[in-house]
Amino acid sequence: MDLAPPSPKTQASTLTVLGLESSCDETAAAILRRHATGEVEVLADLVLGQTEAHAPFGGVVPEIAARAHAEAIDGLAAAALQEAGLGLDQIDGIAATSGPGLIGGVMAALMTAKGLALGAGKPLIAVNHLEGHALSPRLSQSAEFPYLLLLVSGGHTQLLIAEDVGVYHRLGSTIDDAAGEAFDKTAKVMGLGFPGGPALERCATDGDADRFDLPVPMRNKPGCDFSFAGLKTAARQIWDGLDQPGDQDKADLAASVQRAIARALAARSKRAMAMFKDRFPAADQPAPFIVAGGVAANASVRSMLAETAAAEGFELIAPPMKWCTDNAAMIALAGLEHLARGETDGLDAPARARWPLDASSAKLDPAIGSGRKGPKA
Repeated sequence: MDLAPPSPKTQASTLTVLGLESSCDETAAAILRRHATGEVEVLADLVLGQTEAHAPFGGVVPEIAARAHAEAIDGLAAAALQEAGLGLDQIDGIAATSGPGLIGGVMAALMTAKGLALGAGKPLIAVNHLEGHALSPRLSQSAEFPYLLLLVSGGHTQLLIAEDVGVYHRLGSTIDDAAGEAFDKTAKVMGLGFPGGPALERCATDGDADRFDLPVPMRNKPGCDFSFAGLKTAARQIWDGLDQPGDQDKADLAASVQRAIARALAARSKRAMAMFKDRFPAADQPAPFIVAGGVAANASVRSMLAETAAAEGFELIAPPMKWCTDNAAMIALAGLEHLARGETDGLDAPARARWPLDASSAKLDPAIGSGRKGPKA
């Protein structure tokens, strides 16, 4: 039996896509419309978080997340259609995160999307969650290819060149922990609450970043790879060495950790900017430097990256704060981009725990090894 849904009308003057996201701890649904002019209109954008469910554990519990997604995703998709004032027959395609992420969560949105696509006879677009982040700034402003891309979140820290939709070349990736993980785990050690990244940023507001001498990982190493495990360990050792730490101790350590992470991201990005210039010497100036992912919402990180970009002849472009963290608007946008190119998926599209954005180079040169299910990054 042919599982492929009908081919989309790629020459339509407008395209409208329903996007679903459930890769970690946000269940989300959104509807986007792209007009013939190329303008993207967000018709609905709903996100249901799970902070209260995971807070007692200090981190995301996959089984709890998967159950919450399964319970919420159908109703959220219906609510998005209602908010947009559309019926399923008025949707041109259905996009869903197909990976990478917590596999139980990924399956919730993907299976719902498959059911809707099959029942309504609509094309399915299985979206790489990382590509959603990579394209997310284009939700609110123009970002022409090629551009330099820093993906920085709780699970991923990568520098890539984005040459087109679906065409990415990795310059560097983390060899151990992601920047967002360093934020979250340090916050957990310090008892700052969940989610850790925003809690640490708030705590750092009144801190003295000069008080503690923390390493800037990989700062002077060749290439564009990252490493945050050593910084995380150093921060824990400082914390364990404090005698009954008070609020000022917390603020000072939080500020020191935040600055060290920002400096590491800026230093490696500077190297990537030089590589981008060598590869695209005729690119317009200032060249676009896209920063996306949850850590892009950190004001100190964003500020330091903006300064680095300006000094190197780049313009920092980041999505609005609401689209830095996981959302379905970015998934719908990626779906729109692929649908417009006639690129759709069959109903046998797999849910993937791992799915490198630059799959070919990851297979040849995985940043942190491979397992039975393929390259980890």
